[in-house]
Amino acid sequence: MTALMAATVAATMTVADETAEASTMTPEQLVEEVRDGGHVIFIRHVRTEKDYADQVNAVMGDCSTQRTLSEEGWRDARVIGDAFAELQIPVGDVISSQYCRAWQTADLVFGGYEKTADLNFEPAESYTDAQTAAMRDRVTPHLSKVPTAGVNTILVGHDDPFEAATGIYPEPMGVTFVIRPLGNEGFEVLGSIAPEDWPSLTD
Repeated sequence: MTALMAATVAATMTVADETAEASTMTPEQLVEEVRDGGHVIFIRHVRTEKDYADQVNAVMGDCSTQRTLSEEGWRDARVIGDAFAELQIPVGDVISSQYCRAWQTADLVFGGYEKTADLNFEPAESYTDAQTAAMRDRVTPHLSKVPTAGVNTILVGHDDPFEAATGIYPEPMGVTFVIRPLGNEGFEVLGSIAPEDWPSLTD
């Protein structure tokens, strides 16, 4: 467990025991879960050319100050998008952070998105407790909010804000997490689908 996870897990995982049990769900089971809608699907942006903490100096709206998607990342995004379409996973709102690698992932996978600062990093490489709490408090409402009936809400974001809210570090880049939103009672993390799992789910 990382320091960030240890600092946040007790405060955020209000259904921790149930979540730990549910996290054993297979990718196949997760796909069946989301086919009727009603879930939040979190996708960490796909692979980038380099992996470094750009949030200290990143300027929103200026992609030249941020990490950029790699060719492999573009391919991963296409694979995920094709799988969502073939598996007929219903998609409602698609919400991305303001970072270029996140909204570009959202656009490649789903063809549209809206941006919010709620899914952004705090501007630091090592976070204070207050910064971790700020990311948790911004992300948690998005994970807890029940979507419109029959569709799933898509969130496209980053590792540290997701970990701040869930206590789970999302790896690798491009990983998908399925969340059961519980409104005022929080949320449950049901499990994850790695980028390389999608092709086998559509066979």
